[in-house]
Amino acid sequence: MLPSLQESLDGDDKELESSEEGGGGSVEHRRPERPPSSHFCLYAYHGSSLSLVDTNLPSETEPELRSAIAKRVSKGAVFEGLGNVTSVELSLPDSRVGCYYCLFQQDKPLLETATTESVPDPPEYIVCFLGGSEKGLELFRLELDKYIQSLKTNMDGEEGSLEACTKSYLSNWFEAAVCPIERVVHLFQEKLTFLLHAALSYTPVEVQESDEKTKRDINGFLSVASLQGLIHEGTMTSLCMAMTEELHKSVVINCSGPQPQFSNAGSNRFCEDWMQAFLNAAEGGNPFLFRQILENFKLKAIQDTNNLKRFIRQAEMNHYALFKCYLFLKNCGSGDILLKIVKVEHEEMPEAKNVILALEEFMREEALA
Repeated sequence: MLPSLQESLDGDDKELESSEEGGGGSVEHRRPERPPSSHFCLYAYHGSSLSLVDTNLPSETEPELRSAIAKRVSKGAVFEGLGNVTSVELSLPDSRVGCYYCLFQQDKPLLETATTESVPDPPEYIVCFLGGSEKGLELFRLELDKYIQSLKTNMDGEEGSLEACTKSYLSNWFEAAVCPIERVVHLFQEKLTFLLHAALSYTPVEVQESDEKTKRDINGFLSVASLQGLIHEGTMTSLCMAMTEELHKSVVINCSGPQPQFSNAGSNRFCEDWMQAFLNAAEGGNPFLFRQILENFKLKAIQDTNNLKRFIRQAEMNHYALFKCYLFLKNCGSGDILLKIVKVEHEEMPEAKNVILALEEFMREEALA
């Protein structure tokens, strides 16, 4: 098993383990379980004070949260649309719980143009989501920021309609922002390896015969699993073009039956190993752990890419290093993808290009053997 894969299941991730026990039944039929605490709280923000708009926290607990958030806000640690994550001590079964909180404004009216009368500033609110641990919620901070941004578009801005407009949306934050990765793992099972391979290789994916929620889950998983933002943007664009030209077709996922069916899918040993790590984690019922494993999956892919690039630079000067490149590609489990990534990055470098051509020849001979 890959070292960093093992670290995903041990070590740091112990902080992510929730206190609930995995439910009965097989992995195939077990539904994602909510953590012991999954709450929301919406406050109107008036300068230095907070007034409650809506919450599903127990009445005796909400003032504790309000006090904790007011202290943090008073320190100026909030920016509109950018959430923060902390831990708070509350009178809940978990006592200490992770808390995401974010300041947002309703959009100003379109009629606010160059008029002589000043238009009052739009109302401000602070949303709090509570669940899991601080470390667990931190993994989903960007998703929760997007969730808040979508909340703004759902608000019609009419006085008195805010609570009705937002209650169902806010209470669904955990299912919508945290659980999609877990749902994808339960849906695909062993076929998750095809999805990981598509994400890692920037292969286009087309989802057919699927409801909107499932399609959104799959596309979200692919987005999080890709190396976008971790490798050079130009490399990513070129790699997408190269993969499209090479395959001439997308990976197709047909969701019309009880189990998704794949066409034109690929896999490798690297993705198969990490798929197994996801399935092992599925028995624990902890949705935060899936995201940690996915982050470690990407980290390991980046480490392998950087190692290969270092070996290639060495191979430009001696033949023994070229052999080291070949052994690395052969043993890393993801040589098919890594070689494509470095090939795109070194397209304009003649010395490296010759090394890559030799490695491609080695890999072809290995495949035939």
